[in-house]
Amino acid sequence: MIERMPMAGAAIQFLAAAAVIVVAGTFLARYGDAIADLTGLGRLLVGSVLVAGATSLPELSVDLNAIALGAPDLAIGDLMGSCLMNLAILAVVDMLHRSRRKMFSRESAAHALSAMVSIALVALASLAIMLAGKLPDEFLRLGPGAWLLLLAYIGGVRLVYRDQQVSAAQAKEGPQDVLQPAGHITLRRAIVGFIAAAVVIVIAGPYLAEAAEELAEVTGLGRTFVGSTMVALSTSLPELVATVAAVRMGAFDLAIGNVFGSNAFNMALIVPLDLAHDGPLLASVSATHAVTGVWVILVSAVAVMGQIYNAESRRRFIEPDATLVALLVLGAMASLYYLR
Repeated sequence: MIERMPMAGAAIQFLAAAAVIVVAGTFLARYGDAIADLTGLGRLLVGSVLVAGATSLPELSVDLNAIALGAPDLAIGDLMGSCLMNLAILAVVDMLHRSRRKMFSRESAAHALSAMVSIALVALASLAIMLAGKLPDEFLRLGPGAWLLLLAYIGGVRLVYRDQQVSAAQAKEGPQDVLQPAGHITLRRAIVGFIAAAVVIVIAGPYLAEAAEELAEVTGLGRTFVGSTMVALSTSLPELVATVAAVRMGAFDLAIGNVFGSNAFNMALIVPLDLAHDGPLLASVSATHAVTGVWVILVSAVAVMGQIYNAESRRRFIEPDATLVALLVLGAMASLYYLR
C-alpha cells in the first residue's frame, strides 16, 4: 500500500473499498438469513446475533487495521459512530416505509431489553474512556474497560436469550412468526457464500481504513471526526442493506434486532481491538468519544421510549418517534464536528 497519496486518490480508494464492503455485506446478510431459515432459527435470534455479528465484520477488519496503523481514535470513533449511524438507519427506514412508525411503536416493545443492553455497554465504554489513567492496568493483556465490556456482553446476551425463551413459550398458542423460504439456496451454499462474503470484507477493510486516515490528515478534520462519520457510515452500510431487506419482507423484529444487536456487538469488538493494541485501548483515545457515547445513549433511550410509549397520535419533534431520533443523530454529528 502507498504510504502517502493525494486527496483524490484517497477518496477514490475510500469509495471503492466502501462499495466492495457494501456488496459483500449484502451477500453476507442474505446468506446469514438463509442459514437461519434452513436451520430453523427465529428472526429475533437471527437479527440480534447472527445478522448483527455478520454486518459488524467491516468494523472489526477496519478497526484492527486502524490499530495496526497506530490510529486508535479512528477505531473507537468508527465503533461509536457506527452505533449512531445504525440508529439513524432505523429512523430513516421507518420514516420512508409505507408502514410508518412500525419500529417505534409498542409492537416493537419486545426489543426494549436488547436496546437497554446496548445502552449499558455503550455507557461502560464511555465511563472507561472518561476514567482513563485512573483504572487498574492490564490483566491478561486486556484493560479493565475491555474486561467489563466482555463480561457485560456475555451477561446481556444471556438475558436476551432467556427473555426470548420465555416469550416464545408464552406465544406458543398465538400466531407464529413465519420466515421467508430460502428459495433455491441450500445450507451448504449458504455457509460457503457466508464465509466468502466475510473474507471479502476482511480484505477490503484495511484499504478503507488506510484511505480514511489519509483523508483525516489531508483535510485536517482529524481522526476522531472522520472515524465517527465517514468510516462509521461506510461500515454501517451492511446494516442498512440488511435492515431495508428485513423491512421489505415485513420482518420488523429482524430489522430492529439487527440495529440494537449490532450496537451491542460493536462494543464487544473493543475486546479484540484491546488485545491488538499496546496497552489499555480505552485509556489511549480522545475523550471526545465519550461524548459520542453519551449521544448514542440518548438516541437509544428515545428509540426505546418510542417503542413503549402508548399514545397513537404523536407530536413530531417533541414526542419520541423516528423524526426525533433522526434529528438527534444530526445534532450529534454537528457536535462532533465542533469538537473535532
